[in-house]
Amino acid sequence: QVQLVESGGGLVQAGGSLRLSCAASGSIFSINPMGWHRQAPGKQRELVATITSRNQTNYADFVKGRFTISRDSTQNTVYLQMNNLKPDDTAVYYCYAVVRQLYWGQGTQVTVSS
Repeated sequence: QVQLVESGGGLVQAGGSLRLSCAASGSIFSINPMGWHRQAPGKQRELVATITSRNQTNYADFVKGRFTISRDSTQNTVYLQMNNLKPDDTAVYYCYAVVRQLYWGQGTQVTVSS
């Protein structure tokens, strides 16, 4: 089993920044990839960003240039630096990791006020 614990969500004004963290623990041999999805009220969960074990990254178009995903492999932690936040970024952000199967974190709320 793998456990993912997210932190760093909160309330911020439009134009502000937040940094999300996700720490993985448990039966970890190799995590590839890790990343973030989000789900806004009434909408489907959508991919935000992904990072592989070789630090290859992929971003949704709506966050390119504003969000940066990074990874500390020694601590099995993935980060999401979110800058220039917009009200449309309001959602629950879920960390995920693939370790022979897909695991999800419990989610952290990000609220951006206008």
